[in-house]
Amino acid sequence: MKLETERLLLKEINENHVEDILRIRSNEIINQYVHRNPPKNNYDALEFILTIRKRTENNQTFYWGISLKDQPNLIGTICLWNFSEDRKIAEVGYELLPEYHRQGIMSEALSAVLDFSFNELQLLEIVAMTHKLNENSKLLLLKHHFVLEESREDEGFPDNLVFSLKNQ
Repeated sequence: MKLETERLLLKEINENHVEDILRIRSNEIINQYVHRNPPKNNYDALEFILTIRKRTENNQTFYWGISLKDQPNLIGTICLWNFSEDRKIAEVGYELLPEYHRQGIMSEALSAVLDFSFNELQLLEIVAMTHKLNENSKLLLLKHHFVLEESREDEGFPDNLVFSLKNQ
């Protein structure tokens, strides 16, 4: 499932993206707000790619690599996952290499995924969890009309805030 915007291609991640995934998922700036074990080498990155492929084939997730149209390399990722049992609510997750921050790239990618989510998948709500100190992420969500759900918690992650966007 490929999505296209004015500047971006959101595309399936495959074995050709091992080095890109390693670079993105092991980036210290990205990982300061994310709880995960970053890949240490190409093998770890390939294992992640194969896991994502399996989850995509099983309809557990939609996962896209983000690239600029004129460049083959991935500069970030965006996904829909953690679907509710009735498949009406999903969580969005995203990450972007720091040298591409503050250029509207993730906003453009998020717009495409929100459009796909509400118009193609007919989701009723998208949820996003972000670290309370991740100002870029909070601003991105607010720009796209997500609402801070002060009464909701990201179970097991007390430093995260929960935002949601309902389909209008």
